[in-house]
Amino acid sequence: MATLPSIVLVGRPNVGKSTLFNRLIRSNRAITHDRPGVTRDRMEGIVRRNGRPAFAVVDTGGITLDAHAAVTEGPEGIRGFEADILRQAEAAMKEACAVAFVVDGRDGLLPLDEFLAAHVRRMGLPTLCVVNKVDGLEREDELLAEFHRLGFPVLAVSAEHGHNIRALTDELAALVPEELRPDAGESPEDPALRLAMLGRPNAGKSSLINALSGEERMIVSDVAGTTRDSVDVRFQQGGQDYVFVDTAGVRRRTRITDIVEKYSVNAALKSTSKAQVTLLTLDATQGVSQQDKRLMDLLDTRKTPFMVLVNKCDLVPAGTLRQLEKNVREMLAFCPHVPLLPVSALTGRGLDKILPMARRIHEECAVRVPTGQLNRAMEEVLTRHQPPVVKRVRAKFFYLTQAETQPPTFVFFVSDADRVPESYARYLERSLRKIFGIQHAPMRLHLRSSHKKDRG
Repeated sequence: MATLPSIVLVGRPNVGKSTLFNRLIRSNRAITHDRPGVTRDRMEGIVRRNGRPAFAVVDTGGITLDAHAAVTEGPEGIRGFEADILRQAEAAMKEACAVAFVVDGRDGLLPLDEFLAAHVRRMGLPTLCVVNKVDGLEREDELLAEFHRLGFPVLAVSAEHGHNIRALTDELAALVPEELRPDAGESPEDPALRLAMLGRPNAGKSSLINALSGEERMIVSDVAGTTRDSVDVRFQQGGQDYVFVDTAGVRRRTRITDIVEKYSVNAALKSTSKAQVTLLTLDATQGVSQQDKRLMDLLDTRKTPFMVLVNKCDLVPAGTLRQLEKNVREMLAFCPHVPLLPVSALTGRGLDKILPMARRIHEECAVRVPTGQLNRAMEEVLTRHQPPVVKRVRAKFFYLTQAETQPPTFVFFVSDADRVPESYARYLERSLRKIFGIQHAPMRLHLRSSHKKDRG
């Protein structure tokens, strides 16, 4: 562990550092209890990303400082140990490359937090303010607002319920200097990319899998509904491993009479959540239907990474195919980032583009942008095109952070989210996509009011 860079968890008593420590290392190493002062000594553990050690995390006891950075009497559990706990924490910070400054979102910003934050700031380490005990997105803006005063990047989590723990791991890993990162470079064991096939019956999904894998792995029949179970097909191409999940054809629920088919449809929709990229397959000879539109809506609403394949394109005239592509593009107007590929399982047309596109979408879903870089980009975007005046007031943008990956999720803190029209939110999304090269992955954008709305 000595070779791993370390990040220290620091905070006043009873903000949930030990519970957070256990979450990060995925083990119940630290004893957690509602009574403050259970943790006194430093405890170290390893945080893994992509199955590999990323950094060491150090749990420290609750620190109580006054306005002059001198230890003050703590709660009963640590009384008499306050100076020792501070000494241990300071020793850990001297060996560390970054600090996770943990606060309690339910308690709000207390003087003890502010005094300790000033002390941490003097240590000169990159610091992330981790607002614990925030159980979901609903109250994040309200609970986070006052912690921005500390001057650190802020991230809301719930150690108890696991909310945003993956995002926290990513943010902390980003604080580790490049030269200290043990996981720099690609993992030697590149996991297989899981792809789900989705579409109406008889769209040619099984034929596409056979053509891409180079083997007759799937039964192909003109009879709609031949595939009932979701079948995993593992293959390799260009040195990369892939797993195709072929799914039963999906048709409108009102037309599902066979109980087995009903379960198959549910399994098909469920498989998209297990896969990393979904391939929605249309039949060029059948045109595009309302059911296809519903599937596009569903995938977009769930922010599922997907592309649209227009199969059997060799069986329709060129003019018909162009019109069909235009119709599909119109249906995708609400998610223009989704790639559209005309393909043919029979002739091989366009098949060479499918897997590279799937890998690109998957890589874009993992994009993590450091907070400083995000806010420089926000300044650039706002300068180029200011938000419009709504009800005689222009919304002020304060701060931008990335809450999640898979897919990339960005949160703008603004004076009043209600004054930001949908058209401007779309402009913000287009700008972020362009700046950070997120061309085809889904993206979530949240606008949060950072204080009470103006009256009137």
